[in-house]
Formats: sequence, C-alpha cells, structure tokens
Amino acid sequence: MKQIKAISVFILCSVLLAGCEREIMEWEERPEDQKVTTAELPLQLAEKIERYAPLKTYADYVVGVGLGMDLYMNDEVYRNIVNENFDEVTVGYAMKHGAMVNAQGEINFAPVDAFISATNEAGLDVYGHTLVWHANQNASYLNSLIAPTVIPGSSGANALDISGLQDGSFTGWSRNNPGDGITVVEGEGLGDNAKAIKLVAGSGAANPWDLQLATPQVPVVEGHEYEVSFYIRSDKPGKGRVSFSGFENGYPWKDWYGTGGEGAEAFETTSQWQQVKFVVNEYTGTSFGMSLDLGYIPGVTYYIDVDSFNVVDLDAEAEVVNLISNSNFDTGTLDPWTGYGNESTRTVSAEGEGYGNSGYAMVLTNPTEAELYNAQQVYTLDEPLEEGTEYTVSFYIKANIPATIQFQLQNPDYAADYSGGIQVGTNWQQVVRTITPTTADRNKLVFDFGQTATTFYIDDVVLTSGEVAAGSPPVIIEMSDEEKAEVIGGAMEHWITEMVTRYTDEVTAWDVVNEPMKEGGSLRDGNVTDPASDDFYWQKYLGKDYAVTAFKLAREHAEPSDVLFINDYNLEASMAKLDGLIDYVNYIESQGAQVDGIGTQMHVSLNTNRENIVEMFKKLAATGKLIKISELDVRLGTANPTVDQMADQAEMYEFILDSFREHVPASQQYGVTIWGISDNPKEHEFWLPDESPNLWNGDYERKHAYKGVADGLAGRDVSEDFTGELQY
Repeated sequence: MKQIKAISVFILCSVLLAGCEREIMEWEERPEDQKVTTAELPLQLAEKIERYAPLKTYADYVVGVGLGMDLYMNDEVYRNIVNENFDEVTVGYAMKHGAMVNAQGEINFAPVDAFISATNEAGLDVYGHTLVWHANQNASYLNSLIAPTVIPGSSGANALDISGLQDGSFTGWSRNNPGDGITVVEGEGLGDNAKAIKLVAGSGAANPWDLQLATPQVPVVEGHEYEVSFYIRSDKPGKGRVSFSGFENGYPWKDWYGTGGEGAEAFETTSQWQQVKFVVNEYTGTSFGMSLDLGYIPGVTYYIDVDSFNVVDLDAEAEVVNLISNSNFDTGTLDPWTGYGNESTRTVSAEGEGYGNSGYAMVLTNPTEAELYNAQQVYTLDEPLEEGTEYTVSFYIKANIPATIQFQLQNPDYAADYSGGIQVGTNWQQVVRTITPTTADRNKLVFDFGQTATTFYIDDVVLTSGEVAAGSPPVIIEMSDEEKAEVIGGAMEHWITEMVTRYTDEVTAWDVVNEPMKEGGSLRDGNVTDPASDDFYWQKYLGKDYAVTAFKLAREHAEPSDVLFINDYNLEASMAKLDGLIDYVNYIESQGAQVDGIGTQMHVSLNTNRENIVEMFKKLAATGKLIKISELDVRLGTANPTVDQMADQAEMYEFILDSFREHVPASQQYGVTIWGISDNPKEHEFWLPDESPNLWNGDYERKHAYKGVADGLAGRDVSEDFTGELQY
C-alpha cells in the first residue's frame, strides 16, 4: 500500500505541479511515535478528493472551524489549511475566562489581540467562544471573591479582662459618659450570634468624650510592648479615638495607619467591620487603662465585637499546648488523675507546698519497696498521641529521701514506651525528657514510683508536642447569598463588557451562554459534588436569570448586527434536553433579553441515531432562530480507521449537512463549524485522544471525510461530473 501511495503522489505531482509542489513544501516528516496511521484510500478516490476545491467554496452559509490558537499562530501547514478552507474560526480555549483572566481578575488580551490581527489579515471572521460557561473558568479567582472573610484572632493571651462584657455586667468597665446608651447586645458582633458593645452617640454629642467607655486596668511588665486591637463598625460614617490612663501623656494620638491619616487624632468607621490595632509601651507604672472616645459625631451607633477586644503582651514567653488539664493541681483535687498498687496513696498537698512554695502539689506515697511499676499514678488523655511524633514531658519533683521514679506512655492494653529510671533528690528539681510513641494508641501518661519507700511531691506536669498555644481563634464570616450574587454578578458584567467592547469590530457573533442544560432537560444549578478545578457555575449564585443578564449585557455592548447564540451538546441524543433548551430560550426572551441563534454542537459517532438528528433540526427550525452546527465532529473510536470506517465517517458528515439544509430553512442557516482540522495527536491532547474524527489525517492529507463534508455543503456529489482526465 505504501508503494501505491508513492505512485499516486508521483502521478498527481506530474499533472498538478504547482499544487503538489506546495504540498511537498508544507509536508514534514513526523516521528514514528507521533504518526496516526490509517488505511490508504483507493487511488481513484484519493485523486478525486485531491481535485476538490476548498470547503468554503461549496456553501451558501458560514463554514467555520474550531482550532487551537497556538497551532494557528505557530504551525504554517495548519494555518494555511485554515485560511484556505474556512470563513470563520472558533478558538477552542484561548478566548475563555480561564485562559484570559489572572488571579487578580485582570484580563490578558495580548494573545487574542495578536490572533485576531492574524485572522483579519487572512480574511477570516472570529466567532466569540465563549462568554458564560461553567467550565474553563478561573474558578480560583471567582471563588476568592466570595470566600469567607477570615478575621485573625489575637496573637496571644488576652491581658484585658473582658468578662464584664461577656456577661453584660460591665464589671470593671466604666461607662463614664453613656451618651444615648452603652450596652452589650447579642448577634451584632463578628460571626454567628456574637456579642458586641453597642455605643450610641447622643444628638448633642460634639466632643470625643461625649460618648466614653473605659476599660479595666491592664497589668503590664516593665519593658514589654502591648498590642491593643478590636473590631468596630458603625451604622453611618463615624469617628473615634483611644485615650489612656497610666501614661505620661494620657492622649498620645496614635498613627491610625490608613484610617485617619498618619498622626491623626482619630480613626474613622464605616458600616464594614475594620480592625483598630496598635502597639503601646508608654505606660509609667504597673498597669494602664484605656477609654474609647466615640462622641465626635452625633447620632452615630457603634458596634465593637466583644471577643475581638484584646491586649496582648508581645514580649511574653510563648506558652506551649499542654495535654494535661490538671497539671498544677491548683484545683485542690487530683481529678482526673487516678492510681493504684502496693497500697500506695495519693492526695493533694496543703496550699503553699507546691513548687516555689506556692500553690499545690500532687503527693504520692509508696509504703514499701517493690518494683517500679508496682505503684502507679495515671493520667488518661482525651485523644491518643501521634505515632512517631516527639513529645516532651516535664515536671517538678522532690522526695523525702533520694529515690527513683519513671514515667511511661501506655496504651489500653498496657503496652508502653518508657522514660527509664529518673533519680529524685530531696529538693525541688525539674525533669525534662523527650519520648516518641511507637504506636498510634498511646493514650495514658503513667508515673511508676513503687521502687523506693518514700513520699514524692510532683507539680507543673507538662506533656506537649511543642505546639505553641495560640491566642484567640480566627473569626470566619460568610457572605450572604445576596452579597455573593452582587459580587459574582459584578464579575460577570466586567468580563462580558470588557470582551464584547474590545472586540466589537472584529467579532460579529458570540457564544454568549454555553451548555446551560442538564441531560434530562432541566437547567444546571451548579450544585455538584466534585467540580473540576476550573469549574465555576455562575447560575449557582445568580440563579435562573444569569443567562438573561448575560444576553442583555452582550446586546448592550455588541453591534446591533452581531449575532448572539446559546449553545449546547447532545441535543441530537436527548429530545428532553433539546426541549429544555428551547424552553429556556423562550424564558430568557420573556424576561426582556434577545437570543438570536441556537448552536447545536454535534459531537457524534457512527452510531448516533439519524432519526433523532432529523427531529432535532426540525425542532430547532421551528424556533425561528438562526441555527448553527457549532462543533461538528464524527468519532470512529480508533486512531487507525479502516477504509470502510473512513467511508462511513464521510457518509455521516454528509448526512448531517444534508439534513441541516433540508430541514432548516435557508434564512435560518447560520452555518457549520467543523471541530478541529486533523487527526494529528497534537490536536487531540485534551479532546478525543487516540481518535480520528477530523477531515485531514495525521499528516494533513485530506480524508474521505473531506469529500463527505464538501458534498454535504454543496448538496450534491461534487465529483460526479469529474472526467477521467485530471484537470489543471
């Protein structure tokens, strides 16, 4: 067969010298692993197909092609085929939201600008694909617009006593000038049901101290810096300051970075929560106090989130997370510690007998010498420790006489990891050991103290992985459905407006809404369990009218003569889906938008039901809309088709185009777009890999399908009047 192919090329080149010279110059040898092998067409058929004119010459409507923008710009053979055969091009990916919008929401027009410039030069129209779709979106950016607001908690333990706010008693707080009221209210703070201080400036307020709330005194450590922070909002634009007691200057106006301007006396407030945050170190004694002065503007109501009001010692030593709850026994009990063995006893010391002669200690007495494990004291953890993680165990200990003790990490079946013997003296000493659980079921810390007949005093027991104790947790605020709709609606408006406005002179037809329907004929709602990383369903936030808005926006910014389409797939396979789409078009127009055309993609196979194809065209024609076959290809299920399969493929292409012409009135025939150029693998990395759906083979040679499409466009067998002699 390879020999026959060589002869065929020789004969054709002898007769059609100019054309074959062009083919030879443009053809390049592909590596064997990139070739898509197909059965050779019979010589006579191959010669017939070679004599066909470019596809666009056979149609009275638009003949388009779906293509890869990079291939068009960088592959001369590919580009020449497109320029020669088609009126219109549809970019498969590069004009979509996901390709053009970056993480900041900025649109990169440069690649598409260059492409449109090249197609203009070639005399090609560009079909805009696509404005609103659920796939191929920059979903990360869009989701970031409606992500919950995470308000950080304090960076450490709160040195300010807010208990009088939490219970509403204002214990320790002073309402020096309550204006028209200073109260604690439910549900007005950050987060669900959070509490806020509500402060209302009276109608006569004119000075900052006309509405004033003073805090309790905050104890301080000399030389340390303290971070003050709280979240505040107001029902209308407001203004406030913080004044101090315990400072050399009680009114050291802070720099309210970005709120009131550097060096400003006061910060400004709005209806949105904002954080007031600053650092102080001007105190002169062992404590300081603060006053919130909010009386600048009459009639303003302020809300300060209670739990966000924090004063944090920035120089305090970090506290680690201790997995032992009753670690210093200052509760006066041993709960939840338990123990047994060798008639040992356990109790809590008198107050003042703990480490440092303060507080309490755990007292363990072993009356007679035995094995270490014969007397035990046990603390059961809330959760098992992590296998393989290094933990630190520390405690203070002393005994009446020199003695030995050990600890172990134990599981419910008494298997354990051991510290080894620890020598204990008669003066307080700190023991620090690291230990790593060898299994994931260690859930008890156990002291073994049965070896020496003595009494042990133990205090400040710490079991930690080294995790540092945090301050207050963050507050997470979800947007309301109304807020999400407003934000996403704004993003869609920006995208459509920018795209249509920029290309209003170059793009005269747009795929405005793509694939809105589910297979059963209902509208997609975006409630999917496992969306792809680039899936974003506009309709999930904007509802059924998202397409109404999209068409209105496109029409507003397009030229009056531009054609606006809605487009979907599997319409030939599901009459229910087709009916649902037509109903949706009717709904869109009932809401005041205009839909000019309906696109049916038609990604079909040889087994696609032909009666359904005819019925689809009839139903589409009945809408009175322009009809476009928008993404036509015929798959064969193989990358290596036989001669018979290629003939069947050609016949299916021809049947579809014949049916389109027969059942859709000429006035409604917008055109057809063939989805892809060739069977070359580089065109099928993401779409129909290991397939052969197109009109040119992997070496950019016309297939039998080329003849089927040309004959379907022409409405006749173009080659029937070819003579036996080749013409040139």
